[in-house]
Amino acid sequence: MKSLAFIAIASYAGLTGLLWLLQDKLLFHPVPVMGPARAPAGWSVEAVEHVARDGTRLAGVIVKPPGAPAPLVIYYGGNAEEATAWAPVVDRNGPRARLLMNYRGYGKSEGTPSEKAIVSDALEIFDAAKARADVDASRVALMGASLGSGVATQVAAERPVKAVVLVSPYDSIEEVAAAVYSWLPVRWLVRHRFDSAARAPKITVPALFVYGTADTLIRPAHTKRLASVWGGPVEMLELEGQGHNDIGGPRYEAAISGFLDRHL
Repeated sequence: MKSLAFIAIASYAGLTGLLWLLQDKLLFHPVPVMGPARAPAGWSVEAVEHVARDGTRLAGVIVKPPGAPAPLVIYYGGNAEEATAWAPVVDRNGPRARLLMNYRGYGKSEGTPSEKAIVSDALEIFDAAKARADVDASRVALMGASLGSGVATQVAAERPVKAVVLVSPYDSIEEVAAAVYSWLPVRWLVRHRFDSAARAPKITVPALFVYGTADTLIRPAHTKRLASVWGGPVEMLELEGQGHNDIGGPRYEAAISGFLDRHL
């Protein structure tokens, strides 16, 4: 019995240590660029580079509709997204410029991702984007999907924006991890907390929350908790039967377009 207890304790400790060591790989999945970014018909695409304050080079594109200056939507992708891959379909959400910058380590961006670095980069990129002559600096919205919803929330808490769209958002990575690994002490282990719920009360601009009822990774309860503490007006779009990786469709596109039409 003592031997079995020792094996059980050692196994539990080993799994806990393994999670501590591998958590960055579990959270961040950098994806390379698969090809040149292409704009929708009649739109233009421009490569964008930003050198962060620590010298790290970050890369992406801005996709612009005809006419300038245009309202701007800054997009923050999920943990396994190469952001510029969305360039060909940004017109689905109306005639608004879309800034698609890759996190550190993703696409052509240099460096290693972490919460602190990604958020710092996002704030710098936001400031640079608002200074562009080809965008309307008075009409900027943020859109974040999955992991990126936490980035969008932190930027919205620190910078003036008109509206925020969050797809499959969460209250915090700590809470999501605790639900997935309920048998491990993950609250003591998580290094990148992305605590959106702590920042949401100070954000007073309108937000659209989109989630699927069949999402087993970021369960609807996490999204609803974040919505309950958001400081501004909240609209909710529940997509029946959709999960984390298959969210989308006509209702999804129409809701985002309509929300941006009203607030941007």
